[in-house]
Amino acid sequence: MSTPICIFDTTLRDGTQGEGISLTAEDKVKIALKLDALGVHYIEGGNPGSNSKDIEFFRRVREMKLQAKLTAFGSTRRKNSTCEQDINLKHLTESGAQAATLVGKSWDFHVHTALQTTLEENLAMIYESLAFVKNSGMEALFDAEHFFDGYKANPEYALAALKKAKDAGAAWIVLCDTNGGTLPGEISEIVSRVVTTIDAPIGIHTHNDSELAVANTLAAITAGARHIQGTINGYGERCGNANLCSILPTLQLKMGYSCVSNEQLKMLTNVARYVSEIANVSMPVNQPYVGNAAFAHKGGIHVSAIMKDSKTYEHIEPQLVGNKQRVLVSELAGQSNILSKAQEMGLDINQEGMKSRDVIDRIKELEHQGYQFEGADASLELLLRDAFDGTMQQAFTVDSFKIMVEKTGGSMVTEAIMKITVAGEQVYTVAEGNGPVNALDNALRKALIHFYPGIRDIHLTDYKVRVLDEKDTTAAKVRVLIESTDFKDTWSTVGVSSNVIEASWEALVDSIRYALLGMVKDEFEPEFTGGMHGLINH
Repeated sequence: MSTPICIFDTTLRDGTQGEGISLTAEDKVKIALKLDALGVHYIEGGNPGSNSKDIEFFRRVREMKLQAKLTAFGSTRRKNSTCEQDINLKHLTESGAQAATLVGKSWDFHVHTALQTTLEENLAMIYESLAFVKNSGMEALFDAEHFFDGYKANPEYALAALKKAKDAGAAWIVLCDTNGGTLPGEISEIVSRVVTTIDAPIGIHTHNDSELAVANTLAAITAGARHIQGTINGYGERCGNANLCSILPTLQLKMGYSCVSNEQLKMLTNVARYVSEIANVSMPVNQPYVGNAAFAHKGGIHVSAIMKDSKTYEHIEPQLVGNKQRVLVSELAGQSNILSKAQEMGLDINQEGMKSRDVIDRIKELEHQGYQFEGADASLELLLRDAFDGTMQQAFTVDSFKIMVEKTGGSMVTEAIMKITVAGEQVYTVAEGNGPVNALDNALRKALIHFYPGIRDIHLTDYKVRVLDEKDTTAAKVRVLIESTDFKDTWSTVGVSSNVIEASWEALVDSIRYALLGMVKDEFEPEFTGGMHGLINH
């Protein structure tokens, strides 16, 4: 039977200390529910006495009956005082949380410099505060701040701090690499000594300042720790905390430990991306396990191999963490890439060898012109469907459009006039927008919404412009990437031109056209003219 590991998530507390991350009380409630479904054992919600947002969060969540233990965060009492007089400890014990994490000093340098008190008083602060929390009916956890630096400087005192926490009845004693500068070998050696010296359950809390938070956490587990603290996507102060999205699958799939159920582990990618969206922080595409490129293959030789057996270039099955294999098509693509993408879309092109080579040649030509399909999955799918799907129907024809920009007083007014044909019916629309691209988007949606009401749910979520030929200055060719979503799926499209409006228009039209694939009615069969997809026929 695999050894169980206790998972303590501090995304809502330590994670929010990361630069650029700010969560409302509602955001924190939503993330807490996701974390609970993932199966973490503790959810640290914040400091209930520090601000009104955390107070509201604890008030709302304590009524939700989470499976995880709702945990409040605080610190040991103030020096030369009592727990009963400490307002923060009072707020913590009245929060309604089932557990409380208290951070205390275990490095003599911090006791003298930061707290400016005696070593003996600090030990009393640790013992009395943890005992106070436990006597209030809460489970008490001790975060030994700067433990590894403290141990290297004065091991006797660092261990004395842990012993005080044990004597006070701490359920977990968590060793913190607060500055993130300890190496895995040091972590392993020191944790091994602690485990043999302190007869109490030991945990680990690492930071990523040396890009070692995940490695240090794994080293601590191997050395005998059984409780890990971290955050989703590694969010946290400075360089971040240990990334649970890397730690959980590594422990469970590679090291034989038990963290969450196998079904819960399959939720990991969804949870990582959900938290990223709520936090309004883009996930790195190459983030291990859960990133969009974690199982993406581009080179033709690689793709040919994974089509025979995915183990040739994948260290785990993507489905185990809720991710999926992706085949990228670019100037490096071979026929295997095209066959794989076509199979993914349900197109049978096994007998179309010559056409496949023609499409590959065309993709290479377009990429030479500046198109980039590995970041524009929807434009690629439209291109392949145009080439191979003889039954594909088009949603609309754009006959013409005109953009007018007028400066009146202190403001700029942009207006798009558009004429399109849908199912043989011509539609004229006029719409204003915040700039020409937004005006075109509004006009196109206004023209189509009567025929395709589902377009109301389609939203542009990102718009990027890349200058391709900087030496040409304002006459340079640009590449526009547009990301869109219907709140269930996300897709990207591309356009290239020396005219930024034309490039934006190509990407915009492909985005709308892709969204309408499932909405096109059988009787709508007008020929579409516009967007990058038409280039395959030129």
